Amino acid sequence: MRGRRKAREVALQVLYGLNFVDIDARDALDLFWGNFSAPQSAKDFSSFLVEGTCAHKEELDKLIAECSDNWSLGRMSRVDINILRMAVFEFLYCDDIPPKVTLNEAVDLGKTFGSENSGSFINGILDALNLKLNKDHATQHLDRKSRSSKT
Repeated sequence: MRGRRKAREVALQVLYGLNFVDIDARDALDLFWGNFSAPQSAKDFSSFLVEGTCAHKEELDKLIAECSDNWSLGRMSRVDINILRMAVFEFLYCDDIPPKVTLNEAVDLGKTFGSENSGSFINGILDALNLKLNKDHATQHLDRKSRSSKT
């Protein structure tokens, strides 16, 4: 667990830095790892998070926007939006990580790196998004079941 926490912290730092420089995610990771060290498992997971979050940014932003009443992405702090993107990426693409773990890790990152309100802000959006994803998944499952029973 400790390795994944460190990997998330690294991923957040790299994603945050990408807000200010126009370089490829892989180059940003190489630059980071050229100056810092960590166990290989942390390097691998942080790379997966950064590259995946960058590759799916539009999809992630759309989902976040749907669950952030009264808050446009442009109004959110860059730290918070990067934590949210990374967590939503985990929700969607990391089946081995329970959503509750992802949510708790994101809230902790917000408390550590964000403002005094980041933890509760992130918790509210991710909780709503997790409920939406679960509802959408259940609906899709029922639709498939219904279609298969008609044939």
